[in-house]
Amino acid sequence: MLIDLHTHSTRSDGTDTPAQLVQAAAAAGLDVVALTDHDAMTGWGEAQEAADRVGITLVRGLEISCRFRGRSVHLLGYEPDPTHPALLSELEAVLDGRRQRLPRTLEALRGLGIDVTEADVLAVSGDAAATGRPHIADAMIAQGVVENRDEAFARYLMPGRPAYVDRYAADLEQMIALLVEAGGRPVVAHPASRQSRTILDADAFALLTDAGLAGIEVDHNDHDTVARSWLRGVAADLDLPYTGSSDYHGTGKVGYDLGVNTTAPGQYVRLLGDLVPLPV
Repeated sequence: MLIDLHTHSTRSDGTDTPAQLVQAAAAAGLDVVALTDHDAMTGWGEAQEAADRVGITLVRGLEISCRFRGRSVHLLGYEPDPTHPALLSELEAVLDGRRQRLPRTLEALRGLGIDVTEADVLAVSGDAAATGRPHIADAMIAQGVVENRDEAFARYLMPGRPAYVDRYAADLEQMIALLVEAGGRPVVAHPASRQSRTILDADAFALLTDAGLAGIEVDHNDHDTVARSWLRGVAADLDLPYTGSSDYHGTGKVGYDLGVNTTAPGQYVRLLGDLVPLPV
């Protein structure tokens, strides 16, 4: 039983449509795949239709941009009610923050002599719910400014670089509670990578568990062996299930292939078995 609980489509910053992603997951031998686009649920319908056609179990999810103790933390939410008013309102605020950041980032790039326009970015963002830094990177690639997304982020777009612009993100504790209220299961994404690793210690996880945290993403390409071992220990201490996933983005993220990390069936059942049972 192969289970991958973190993937992205063109509805955020992946390069496969939701249907293509599901088809690729089936071709890769996965039995269960979660679609977790950034801050958006717009790909769920297309993905479910494809899952029904190819005979794979789909978990409907999203990855929400949050902030905790002044740092960026991403939160995976599985199977929330997509009509929940308060959840929709907060997601719209996060998406609006993405939209407002675009012109400010392009202005910063122009100050560096890089003339990427909003039209250039929209030409590569396709049907994404909102444009983000990966789409700006793609426009830079199209103009020959950089070779790939990694170079664009490392030189220009990540925190501390000359074209980085901050934006609105949801409060992590409040978003955990909101997902629970909407019937979903919140799981901290790649907590030992990026900014998250600087503020998510054992005490923080205990606090988040009190707020309703349902699990921890442990097996992820951004986590080395030491980080994975520590996170499993934290999950055991808090009696939380832990997951593994690819964080697949198609060609937008090299080395994060579908199924590169997976979730053990027993951990899946603890986290989601009552919402989306495993296939027989």
